[in-house]
Amino acid sequence: MGWRQFVLQLGSLDAGAVEDVFVRNGALAVTLRDAADDPVLEPMPGETPLWRETSVTGLFDESFDAAALVDDLGREFGPDRLSTYATEVLEDRAWEREWLKDFRPTRFGNRLWVSPVDAEVPEGAEAIIRLDPGLAFGTGTHPTTALCLEKIDGLDVSGKRVLDFGCGSGILALGTLLLGAESAMAYDIDQQAIIASRSNAAQNGVLERLHATTDRSAIGGNYDLVLANILAGPLIDLADDILSRLAAGGTLVLSGILQGQADSVRNRYHMNVEFGKPSVRDDWVCLSGMKRVA
Repeated sequence: MGWRQFVLQLGSLDAGAVEDVFVRNGALAVTLRDAADDPVLEPMPGETPLWRETSVTGLFDESFDAAALVDDLGREFGPDRLSTYATEVLEDRAWEREWLKDFRPTRFGNRLWVSPVDAEVPEGAEAIIRLDPGLAFGTGTHPTTALCLEKIDGLDVSGKRVLDFGCGSGILALGTLLLGAESAMAYDIDQQAIIASRSNAAQNGVLERLHATTDRSAIGGNYDLVLANILAGPLIDLADDILSRLAAGGTLVLSGILQGQADSVRNRYHMNVEFGKPSVRDDWVCLSGMKRVA
């Protein structure tokens, strides 16, 4: 079967509305990409990441009618608002697994690995998070996630209760469970993240110890370890809520912070948390520390 790819420069158009037009014209997948090599900042859960120049790519089967799509876009937005677009013919391949060519087993710290489901991991690996295409967004390749995974690897989480606040794929919660945590609560405002977290937990045999929810009131209780890999703004705005979930003497790990934002985040928490030395990678910072005992 042949495949065709339609690429449209988004310009001032609404990304969600463009995606709707693509889908009703038969798009099998729709992807937003950076068209200007801008740095990528991980969005808040539920948000759509947009760059200064964004392209929208639709994948279609061989029966795709590009002219009909262009006409539909013109009716929806006005033909004079359409920017540059192009159609490409693609060779047949297993597109649902194509992304795995750049996803290989990776170690974080000494014990923790993230790997495709069917890849070989070196003998003796203690904890392996197995991920597969589809809902497995969040694989540890972004510096903020890598910093958190390395921090988790260095902690003794045996028997601990863990909260992954803004869980995405659930990768951080999975890491703690595979390293011996008693249970993990995965919270996110995006229902897709909850589906992904549960699917990945089932894939890794820890579903019975993971609870995932979009309902913040369902989090309940205090946790020995709270992980929040979101962004500096939400970390500051939600500080009281996050701190209220952390048990006295518990460990807090915050990431998604650029170096220039680290002091602002630390200052918001420092009355309650004694921070250690920050971890830094590619201008991203991970802060960790222990909640003070009153």
